[in-house]
Amino acid sequence: MTHLETVSPEALRADMVRALHDQDAIDSPSVAAAFSAVPRHLFAPDMPLERAYDLHGIMPVKKDGYGLDISVISAPHLQAVMLEQADIEPGMRVLEIGSGGYNAALIQELVGADGEVTSLDIDRDVIDRARKHLDAAGYAQVKTVVADAAGAAALGHFDRVIVTVAAWDIPPAWISALTAKGRLVAPLTVCGTTRSVAFDRDGEGLVSRSYRLASFVPMQGEGAAPDRKIMLREGVALQTDREDVPLNVPALARALEGERREVWSGAAYDLPDELEWFLTLNLSAPARLHAGQDVIDSGLVEPSARLGVVALVGEDSIAYRTRRPNENTGTAGSESGVVAHGPQAEQLAAQYIGLLQRWAADHQRRGAATIRYVPGAAPSSLPPGTVLKRHGYVSVTWA
Repeated sequence: MTHLETVSPEALRADMVRALHDQDAIDSPSVAAAFSAVPRHLFAPDMPLERAYDLHGIMPVKKDGYGLDISVISAPHLQAVMLEQADIEPGMRVLEIGSGGYNAALIQELVGADGEVTSLDIDRDVIDRARKHLDAAGYAQVKTVVADAAGAAALGHFDRVIVTVAAWDIPPAWISALTAKGRLVAPLTVCGTTRSVAFDRDGEGLVSRSYRLASFVPMQGEGAAPDRKIMLREGVALQTDREDVPLNVPALARALEGERREVWSGAAYDLPDELEWFLTLNLSAPARLHAGQDVIDSGLVEPSARLGVVALVGEDSIAYRTRRPNENTGTAGSESGVVAHGPQAEQLAAQYIGLLQRWAADHQRRGAATIRYVPGAAPSSLPPGTVLKRHGYVSVTWA
């Protein structure tokens, strides 16, 4: 028998809570108490205990016909971050959009006996599974509802709405479902880049209180994101959700195989998650460039594209971010640069480099962005940092 097989769920849970504290995912005694109380392993009874309590491990709930996850119980680290963002108090009424059971149980611990938790999902199989495990874990008071997330307002008003699937837009119903002082915590996706944003209601719209790096399975149903994806060659993909970004496959494929131009910014490569958010919102035609390891090993594409990198796309040219060692940039030890291909490589690289330098000079710190969601029609002339959505627009300013 291995050591892990002799460790009790209670001990693994206590270790998980300590680690969440150490990694600054848990800040408050109330969230720590919730994670200490809820038996996470009961929501994935077929999973080994050590995996159920893995700090960054997800628990699959349902897969599609291709074997891809379409519903998961998120990693404890991410759940803790979002619950801290939500700042849930006893007695509150909370709606969870995207069900798995475990997170709803955590929320029930936070609202207490006088509070109310409703967990909503579009998929009957997911809700039935969540209901079964909530009952088995002793959380029969959590309400479960099968519905599209766009119908949230029909359930009444909530002090908090927490979305646990990647949301490309914010339906009017989510704002309507909030009380006047309510808060929405949602993983908001802009051009393939997702951040968990804590929004406070601001009249008919929303304004951010905080944002954190996040990764979630995409929303299904009415709120699903538009997805434009092309393959430039085997192992290299380009993806965007914006209709105004040109995706000329033959021209971009020729550009990638052609001459390569490197330009260096002189600016430190630091806080890459914040920088990525800044670039996504400020480049004129952003997309995400993805490359497989074989293509990276061949030298055609930089390692920055392995997990996806923000690219600037033209009709026949492309530019994306890279880095190199440079001790002169300070404690970061690396310098930001741009690789560009195609006839317009010089122009695209200049725009990209300008943003890298502006970020380093003016905004290189955490929490510099203020994110607003404004429902309804956007102005005819969009200011920088503004992205159109179906039901409104996202406007981001940087301090």
